[in-house]
Amino acid sequence: MATSSKPLTPAAARKPAARNQPLSVDDLWAFERIGALSLAPDGAHAVCSVTRSSMADNSSSSSLWLLPTAGRKAAPRRLTACGDKDGQPQWSPRSDRIAFVARREQQGSKDASAQLYLIAPDGGEAQRISQFGPGVDSFKWMPDGKRILFAAWVWPELKGATAQNKHHKSFSERKESGYATSEAYYRHWDHNMPQGRVLHLLLLDLGSGRITDLFEGTAHELPRDAAGTSAYDISPDGRSIAFVHAAEQPVRPGARYALSEMTLPSRRVRCLVDQAGWDFDAPSYRPDGSAMALTAAQIGHRHTALKQLALLELAGQPAKSGQARWRVLSDAAWDFHAEAPLRWAEDGQALLFTAEQRGRCPLWRHDMSSGVTAPAVMDGGWIQAFDVAAGLIVTAGDSALHPVRVHAHRDGGQALRLERFNDALLSKRQLGEVREVSVKGALGEPVQMWLTFPPGFDARKKHPVMHVIHGGPFAAAGDTFGYRWNPHVLAARGHVVAQVNYHGSSGFGFAWRDSIMGRQGELETQDIEAATDWLIQQPWADRARISATGGSYGGFLVAWMNGHVKPGRYRSYVCHAGVFDRIATFSADSYMDRPRDLHARYWEDMDRVLAQSPHSAAAQMQTPTLVIHGALDYRVPDCNGLAYYNTLKARGIDARLLWFPDENHWVLKPRNAKLWYQEFLDWVQAHDKRPAVKAARQGQAARSKP
Repeated sequence: MATSSKPLTPAAARKPAARNQPLSVDDLWAFERIGALSLAPDGAHAVCSVTRSSMADNSSSSSLWLLPTAGRKAAPRRLTACGDKDGQPQWSPRSDRIAFVARREQQGSKDASAQLYLIAPDGGEAQRISQFGPGVDSFKWMPDGKRILFAAWVWPELKGATAQNKHHKSFSERKESGYATSEAYYRHWDHNMPQGRVLHLLLLDLGSGRITDLFEGTAHELPRDAAGTSAYDISPDGRSIAFVHAAEQPVRPGARYALSEMTLPSRRVRCLVDQAGWDFDAPSYRPDGSAMALTAAQIGHRHTALKQLALLELAGQPAKSGQARWRVLSDAAWDFHAEAPLRWAEDGQALLFTAEQRGRCPLWRHDMSSGVTAPAVMDGGWIQAFDVAAGLIVTAGDSALHPVRVHAHRDGGQALRLERFNDALLSKRQLGEVREVSVKGALGEPVQMWLTFPPGFDARKKHPVMHVIHGGPFAAAGDTFGYRWNPHVLAARGHVVAQVNYHGSSGFGFAWRDSIMGRQGELETQDIEAATDWLIQQPWADRARISATGGSYGGFLVAWMNGHVKPGRYRSYVCHAGVFDRIATFSADSYMDRPRDLHARYWEDMDRVLAQSPHSAAAQMQTPTLVIHGALDYRVPDCNGLAYYNTLKARGIDARLLWFPDENHWVLKPRNAKLWYQEFLDWVQAHDKRPAVKAARQGQAARSKP
């Protein structure tokens, strides 16, 4: 049984579109991708980073654009042009300058690492304002507009910027390539942590250029996952800095965070809140400095606990006092995961933040007086970034039918579009209908599924169906555009693309998220199978041409399905960056988290771990599979993809390998992305045409040979 909601229909589909072509891989890289967004304190302008790519040059570059918020009379204006990766723009407190991070060549000096630059909003040449060897990771303006607080990877035993610069130069010029460490937390995503370095907060004086390491001589450091500015905040009077840090030593992956505050200029640090079983993050001072908002997750109860809104009282407490009083703001009915950053309304009476909700991501508003949390803005389906100032909210949001767009919102008024970067190209492409349905899945519970139909879909004909299974598992498919697994591009050859938000997906509450822990693969497969049962009952679906594809946790699931779903059910699989061997995957950067997901350590309960590992069912695998992996993937190391491919080949099963020596968990280079889509679609399409019985017989014949 399934229920259907109102379909999302692209504008192009409502007009004669015979001349329009389906969306292509080249189009994805021709779109101008809107990134970081910042609103001037006076509300007159926003600034955003825009990335442009060249398929011919196999490269991308980012520049800053100025967006007037008053109306259509003033058009967006490109602010920077010569930078390579201009990013993280932030307005000064007086709205007279914009700081950003870039690597440039200026006055005969080329940046060896990312540095801070300043530019006036009325244009002119950007000026480098930092020359710090280790580079700038993230930053925030101090309220006086004369200083900038920034985070950087430094050698903690060194004193002074001169010593850091000198050591950075010699370290960069070393001939050795070996990486030596005794740390438990030494790699993240696609890079090793800088050898012997930790993430500190430093203060840059714009007048003198002097840089002061605020953590110098202490054991303090920011989280090593380099979470950006959400890990720290500055008090409205500029006298204090709040930051989160690992609550226990030695620092380990997945450690819980405590929150401390440093008083300037004494640099005296006091712990604001450190409570066993709780993880704190995203500090944000109230505009009057009387309190601080933050997120709090009770991970001592379950490691899958959702981040809740919390408030920490500061008023009336001496700087030398003990931990501050704090409380959870979210009521019992709130069952979503609050995302950083948290932004206060100017009057301090409300908090703004994003949180996923059933395949969409609104901007939420929590009213401090009533305690009510409700959606404040929904641009399309997914708010990717936002900022607030001068009674105005700017958002960068996309939907399943368009890339990110920037809007300005005033109370009681309609949203005002601030740019038209991608409208011309999008108007020349034909997108298929997107529809949300619900099926009865595991445990008898309703499961959300998103369908993307190919352009020119004819319900009177039979169409192949392709499952695209999202990763995470704490993630979700939904009303969002996406570049790496764009469903319109995947549907362009005639497939109906199905995306199931299986048990474990984000945006459906704690119980849903936690339900798969300790039995990974079971409920999720039941959900996908229930979706397949529904799909093959549709008159437009060709039940003989069903494929299943997935990346990351979705890759794990298709590898799992290959050994646990009856052969022949799916014509082919695509496994991108998927876990194949749970024990070998202990080499991942997240090795401390995975036993929590499995409810077992392999050296203590091998049977339970193997019961959740696809490689344990290798003898039952028969379905042709394309395996894709990147050598720089430290989240799911490529030993998984290679072992899976080798296993299929050794067993005589039709398989193909696409391996990238220069990509991580994702595929980020334009030409590599084009190859990825080509191999992906060619594989699925080729096996759609190949008779399943013939493929099975060929596999059996190959396996019977000595």
